[in-house]
Amino acid sequence: MTHRRTQGFTLIELMISLACIALIASIAMPYVDLVMQRHKEAELRVALREIRNALDAYHKATEEGRITRTTGDAGYPATLESLAGGVQDATNPDGAMIYFLRRIPRDPFHADITTDAAETWGKRSYASTPGAPREGKDVFDVYSRSTATGLNGVPYRDW
Repeated sequence: MTHRRTQGFTLIELMISLACIALIASIAMPYVDLVMQRHKEAELRVALREIRNALDAYHKATEEGRITRTTGDAGYPATLESLAGGVQDATNPDGAMIYFLRRIPRDPFHADITTDAAETWGKRSYASTPGAPREGKDVFDVYSRSTATGLNGVPYRDW
């Protein structure tokens, strides 16, 4: 009598393999979430830096007389859209435009992806205080509207 050995896994070998894969996946999942949060935080840092640098460049151009300033104006743009949409250069007789951003970056922690990028940010006017930011006739600073807290323990709103 000859015994024929079949090729493949037995049921027990298959169950042990699946249990090992499930264990490894359950260990890796928290790290995937952590990596995703770090990635979003890095995007937030870059976006805030880009917008704040553009706001500073706009203010500098106003101080240099390249952007027309009205009486009582703090020298900051009225909207974020004017940073990407451009403003007319007052020193150029040909009517050339000055652009401060190619596009307005989105807040990576804003949940609704259909919202316009400029509307994803909280805006602080020059007249408001840092502790109680509010919108006004200009945009002095931006902040994340997220209520979450970063990995460093600081709320994203305060970055």
